[in-house]
Amino acid sequence: MRLEIKDLHVHYGKIEAIKGISVTVNQGEIVTLIGANGAGKTTTLKTISGLRPVSSGSIIFDGQDISKLPAHARVRLGISQAPEGRGIFPGMTVLENLEMGKYHLKMKQSEIAEDLEKVYGLFPRLKERASQDGGTLSGGEQQMLAIGRALMARPKVLLLDEPSMGLAPQMIANIFRIITEINKQGVTILLVEQNAQQALNRAHRAYVLETGSITKEANAKDLLNDPHVKAAYLGTGAQEIF
Repeated sequence: MRLEIKDLHVHYGKIEAIKGISVTVNQGEIVTLIGANGAGKTTTLKTISGLRPVSSGSIIFDGQDISKLPAHARVRLGISQAPEGRGIFPGMTVLENLEMGKYHLKMKQSEIAEDLEKVYGLFPRLKERASQDGGTLSGGEQQMLAIGRALMARPKVLLLDEPSMGLAPQMIANIFRIITEINKQGVTILLVEQNAQQALNRAHRAYVLETGSITKEANAKDLLNDPHVKAAYLGTGAQEIF
């Protein structure tokens, strides 16, 4: 088992945002968390990556309890995140943004060049715009850059937070195709996504998160046909939620 969350509780002040959830992510899987805005999906990813403190419970990564490790130490172990809103550095070039993904790692120049070529192989548009400032890219290109930067850290587990947010349908399809390709290259993925249809079509397993609690867990394909999920996230009710 690559990543295991056990009975996780997370607070914002006195408000309990995550209420004792347990999630497992096995080596080689794409696992998705779906749910309404405010359900706790982003908080879960932030807690895994070390940006939110654990109130109680544990986060186990490759057999090690990382619940109290600082964020940079988790990156060194192999957890990398492309955050909601992309979080690129607008005044830095595409190349400089990508190199920031390696900031914490002591690597030879040849290894950095090798990883750059891997990212450019997945995202040829980034290579074309390597000297362009990140802030001048389109939304889809910025999302590519955020994922590419996360991949530069050579993650074992890649956390993706709303990668399709604000993108045109054609770009969404392209981003999800690339996510599948990244997974085929051996990277385990935990995906938070508002586009439940795309997420469930691409994932191996899925969890439904509602107001900080897991309400359903199943193979992703089974949830595509679940009446509650269809009504809440895939049918007419989806407009209210997304």
